[in-house]
Amino acid sequence: MIDSLGRNITYLRLSVTELCNLRCRYCMPEEGVCKLAHSQMLTEEEMIRAVRAAASLGINKVRITGGEPLIKPNILSICRNVSGVPGILETSITTNAILLPDMAVSLREAGVQRVNISLDTLNPEKYRKITRRGELENALRGAKAALNAGFEKVKINAVLIGGFNDDEIPALAALTQKWPVDVRFIELMPMAGNTDFGPECYIPVNKVLESLPEAVPEQEEGVARLYRLPGALGRVGLISPLSQHFCAACNRIRLTADGKIKPCLHSAEEISMKGLSEAEMMEKMRFAILSKPACHGTLNAQSRSQAARSMNQIGG
Repeated sequence: MIDSLGRNITYLRLSVTELCNLRCRYCMPEEGVCKLAHSQMLTEEEMIRAVRAAASLGINKVRITGGEPLIKPNILSICRNVSGVPGILETSITTNAILLPDMAVSLREAGVQRVNISLDTLNPEKYRKITRRGELENALRGAKAALNAGFEKVKINAVLIGGFNDDEIPALAALTQKWPVDVRFIELMPMAGNTDFGPECYIPVNKVLESLPEAVPEQEEGVARLYRLPGALGRVGLISPLSQHFCAACNRIRLTADGKIKPCLHSAEEISMKGLSEAEMMEKMRFAILSKPACHGTLNAQSRSQAARSMNQIGG
């Protein structure tokens, strides 16, 4: 479906849970979130109904997110049913990879084609610090399981944080020379709740190019500017929601685990889908797509996102 500014909206981010087995500092509070009643959350049936409604409007790509989607007991059924919706050409998932060793093959068999893995550091101590509880070894084991499972694409997402992991840019990028993966550096976003980060933490992804002078530009893909290191099996991507936003090319809407459509990640606007029929969901989605703003506001340490929720509550 074409929105009011001529953008073709083809991509739905579907959050299946607000909960997670980690507590990443930029994503959710240390104590976790107040668990909502089961009746407040979308059921699997409602999720699939929403995907069918989205497909009827021309959406052909669904990314399943959380929280951590792999802790959802029925995640394989959700993936299987999402990938089976007529018109959905690509089903992907974003995960911290902790549970992938036991689930990667099953996810692939359930129709998941692509996997994005969140990995901000290759230092075990820093990994424990940023996740508040995770072990790097488990995440790396999950990444290897994803590679062995035969997904069409495996990407590693690293949130770039000044003073924390900007010294690891070459090491993280070198994963593209070791494994057939894309490593994408994403600017830290000033979301609700992540007040641990001062102005020095918000650095532009162009710092990546300063650390990788040998990187050669390739054709852009979606929101990422792509580069390749010599002899690399994969690519390095730069995603810049702050320093060089891509709102004019935004092709997505989001559906939260509690059933709210968000036309824009950084907008406070949310449209409830809970309890609606497929036809009613389609009309709400149509309204949301036509309500997409031209651009989000300025984002930096002083000017925070207008989204009233933390990232785990919206969907990564």
